[in-house]
Amino acid sequence: MDPITIDPYFTLIIATLVLLVGRLMVDRIRFLQNFNIPEPVAGGLLAAMIIYILHASTGMSFAFDKGLQDAFMLIFFSSIGLSADFSRLKAGGIGLVVFLAVVSVFILIQNAVGVGLASALGLDPLIGLVTGSITLTGGHGTAGAWGKVLEEQHHIAGATDLGMAAATFGLVLGGLIGGPVARKLINNMGMKPITGGSGSADTGNEYADDVFEHADQRRLITANSAVETMALFAACLAFSAFMVHPDVKALFPPKFTLPQFVWALLFGVLLRNILTGAFKVNMFDRAIDVFGNASLSLFLGIALLNLKLWQLLDLALPMLIILAVQTVVMAVYAYYATYRFMGGDYDAAVLAAGHCGFGLGATPTAVANMQSVTERFGPSHKAFLIVPMVGAFFIDFVNAFILTGFANFLGHH
Repeated sequence: MDPITIDPYFTLIIATLVLLVGRLMVDRIRFLQNFNIPEPVAGGLLAAMIIYILHASTGMSFAFDKGLQDAFMLIFFSSIGLSADFSRLKAGGIGLVVFLAVVSVFILIQNAVGVGLASALGLDPLIGLVTGSITLTGGHGTAGAWGKVLEEQHHIAGATDLGMAAATFGLVLGGLIGGPVARKLINNMGMKPITGGSGSADTGNEYADDVFEHADQRRLITANSAVETMALFAACLAFSAFMVHPDVKALFPPKFTLPQFVWALLFGVLLRNILTGAFKVNMFDRAIDVFGNASLSLFLGIALLNLKLWQLLDLALPMLIILAVQTVVMAVYAYYATYRFMGGDYDAAVLAAGHCGFGLGATPTAVANMQSVTERFGPSHKAFLIVPMVGAFFIDFVNAFILTGFANFLGHH
């Protein structure tokens, strides 16, 4: 039976309903709250399971329009670029640079483990990237973006679906291992839990970056700031479309291929820092935050509506094996490398918990991990300053270039 095509208008309507159902699920189900599962992921997976049941019982399937999905993905990555102010590097100091280096080395290890295990299990090595930093360090947004690239440029069928499943797995595991790793390190130091509570999570949040950690925070936006912000997004999208045009791509070396979302992100960074640095423009960060978070939610909602669970059954066991090994590697690396290179003190233990969070899941998972530790053992201002900046901004650039190198190398072998 041919799939039933859903046009952009109804795709958007259904995606917003998925988000509302997801919000209701997260509000009511404690498991989803404890593991910080995003609302679009909760609602989207429920929708994917309903579609799977329909397919299994009646043979029906649906093809939701992906034009809007791609547009929301580009807006989301543009928002990361437009929020990346290089002046924040000064606030993080040398600790931020060292942590970024530690995390960057782990991305190389994560991809090497994924590619090696995929090859050993008889899968396409590129699938190893999907169960590597594409989904684990990158999260759902990067999974959807790279899934599209792998499907269209490298002909890896179901890469997006596999990526969404792996990213969801990573979110749960990242939330599970961060706290225990940090507590083991803290116990080794002989520290005891503080008594009477400290409110450390509140204190820590003063140092956390608001862009992705507090998506529900009320932000005052005027019509003018909204229009001007949309103009910035339009510039990023137009530049990215220009850079992937066949005539422009022909000007670059054959092996030099950057996905469109990377161009959108890079131009966002340039636009942000040129406007604020050279022209002293006051950027509307609150509007950028709102558009970015809303676009990410809608992108995930549409991507998960297109999740065809029946296509994943053949890959289920190999994928679980690779992800289980990745989880062990993450815990060991955070325990020995992250902790040691970040100073071997209490702040380093909290940073190790944060690394587990976004090394397998996402930045909000990292913050949740750190809060679970600081609520018991006291505040860590250093960790709450460094992790959101590295996890939400700078690591995306490193991950994008490492992945591009891996994909181009594997794609030509």
